[in-house]
Amino acid sequence: MINETYKAMLKGKSIIRELSEYATARGKEIGYENVFDYSLGNPSVPCTEDYTDTVIAMYQNMNPMEIHGYSPSLGIESVRAAVAESLNRRFGMDYEAKHIFMASGAAGALAHAFRAVTKPGDEIITFAPCFPEYFPYVNTTGAVLKVVPANTEDFQINFEEFEKMLNPKVMAVLINTPNNPSGIVYSEETIKRLAGILEAKQKEYGHDIFIISDEPYREIVFDGKKCPYVSSYYDNSISCYSFSKSLSLPGERIGYVAVNPRATDADIFAVICGQISRGIGHNCPSSTAQLAVAEVIDETSDLSVYETNMNLLYDALTRIGFELVRPGGTFYIFPKALEEDANAFCMKAKKYDLILVPADNFGCPGYFRMAYCIDTEKVKRSIPVLERFAREEYGLKFQETK
Repeated sequence: MINETYKAMLKGKSIIRELSEYATARGKEIGYENVFDYSLGNPSVPCTEDYTDTVIAMYQNMNPMEIHGYSPSLGIESVRAAVAESLNRRFGMDYEAKHIFMASGAAGALAHAFRAVTKPGDEIITFAPCFPEYFPYVNTTGAVLKVVPANTEDFQINFEEFEKMLNPKVMAVLINTPNNPSGIVYSEETIKRLAGILEAKQKEYGHDIFIISDEPYREIVFDGKKCPYVSSYYDNSISCYSFSKSLSLPGERIGYVAVNPRATDADIFAVICGQISRGIGHNCPSSTAQLAVAEVIDETSDLSVYETNMNLLYDALTRIGFELVRPGGTFYIFPKALEEDANAFCMKAKKYDLILVPADNFGCPGYFRMAYCIDTEKVKRSIPVLERFAREEYGLKFQETK
C-alpha cells in the first residue's frame, strides 16, 4: 500500500510547476516565443566558460576513477577547503574544511540543516512571503513550520508578529535573503535585530536557536550593493548555499552547508550531516561538479541581465498602476494583484498568454510573482501585453509604451 502521507501531498501540487507545464503546452500550440512565461525560476544565462572548460579538461586529463567515483560522504576534502577559504576571503569568517558539508543544492543543504537542529515536534519559524516547498521540506522531518505574516510595507521581517510566535519549542528560524518571491534583501538592521532577539531568547529558554539561512540568490543583488552575510551577525547560524543561480548550474545539483565555527557543536556538525545522509538516502553530489566548482569558486555567470529585466518590469508595472516594492536582488518581482483574489487575476492573465504565479502558496494572498529570468527582448515584448491586460480587464488608464 502506498504511504497515505504522500498520496495526500498530490492534492497540493506545486502551482509553479503546474503553470510552467501549462506554458510549455501552450507554447507548442502558438510558439513558446509568444508565451510570456514568468512562472519558473530557472536561470536564463549560461554557466561561465571557465566552468565548462574546467569540466572538459577534467574529463580529458584526470583519472576517470577520481571524477566518476564516489566522493567521501561529507564531500571532497579539497573542495570543502576551497569553499571555506572563499567564504573567509569574502566575508571575513574563519571557516575550516570541517565546517563545510557538500550537498545536492540548497534543497539538500536545508534537508540536512533542519534534521541536524530539530527533532519531531519542534518548531521552525519562517517569514512570509516564503518559498512554498519549505512546508514539505520541514514537515517531512517531523518538525513543524510556522509562518510569520508578511510585512507588506517593505517585506522586511514583521518583528511584532514574530516575537508573538516565539516559544520554547522553537529551535530554528529559517530566513531567505535575497528573498524568493519578493526579491527583497534583508537589511543589516533587520539581521542585527533578529540576532539580538534570538540571543535573548536562547538565554531565556535555556537552549540554542539556530538561524538557518537559505542563500541561493546571494550573488544576485542590484545597485552595486552586497547582501549582508547572515553568519557574520549571529553565532548559531547555518548557511545553506547553491551554485544553481550564481553559476547557472541548477541541473548539477551542487551546494553546501556551512556551519558558523562559533556555533554549538560546530566541529562535528558536518559529521552529523553525514549521519543524516544515511537516513535520507543522500549520497553526496557528483564528484565532477564538486571538483569543477572548486576551480571557479569566486566566479559567477553574467548576472547583469537580471537587473536589466527587473528595471524594465519595475518601471512598467509602476507606470501601469501596480503596487510593488522594488526588488533588491534575485530574479523575481512581487506586485499586488489588481483584485483581491490573485488566483482569479492570474487566470485572467492567462487569456493574454501572461503566465503569472499567484502568491497564496507563498503565504501572501493578493500578490503574485513574476520570475523574470527570461530573454530581455521577451520582457520588452511582454510590456504592451501587460498594458493591454490591465486596460481591458481592469480599466486602468496610464501612459502607454510607444
